[in-house]
Amino acid sequence: MIAIVDYDAGNIKSVTNALERLGVEYKLTADPDVIRRADKVILPGVGNASAAMESLRAKGLEALIRSLRQPVLGICVGMQLMCRSSEEGGVKCMDIFDCDVRRFVPEPGVKVPHMGWNALGNLGSKLFRDIADASCVYFVHSFYAGLCQDTIATCRHGSTLFSAALKYENFYGTQFHPEKSGAVGERILMNFIGL
Repeated sequence: MIAIVDYDAGNIKSVTNALERLGVEYKLTADPDVIRRADKVILPGVGNASAAMESLRAKGLEALIRSLRQPVLGICVGMQLMCRSSEEGGVKCMDIFDCDVRRFVPEPGVKVPHMGWNALGNLGSKLFRDIADASCVYFVHSFYAGLCQDTIATCRHGSTLFSAALKYENFYGTQFHPEKSGAVGERILMNFIGL
């Protein structure tokens, strides 16, 4: 069973819809016991990192998530919360991934937020099994995780090369939304479920 962490941080419906399409059993929950017993855990997220981190802490879930030993997937803001810190609200995050989250610097002809389909590069994890380099996935974000030793996929927006996905031990994160990324995203979700 997949536990989807319910901490009032958006995109829950798109994640549950994707898992239903794939025929995967899940439970939307903030119950620490259910999360601890789950086979896999998904930490979704859309919106402001500072508010999302505050909500996670208010529900007493930060230490729990850091203690998990089963595969955990953070999506978008969910991934950013697993980094050291975020410039969005100047918030200290969970410090699982060895990088900080920064705001895109405006460039002529480059829109922020980075929204729409973009290509992945430098794929390096079982999460991307059967995914070709330069496959396109769907992004919506104004902040990004820099490149670091935990980077397992990259993407470029304007002159910025950033971490499209991260991995540390049993923790995975995608800046893009696999649940909104068509067949490529479904394959990535199935790869996560199969870990």
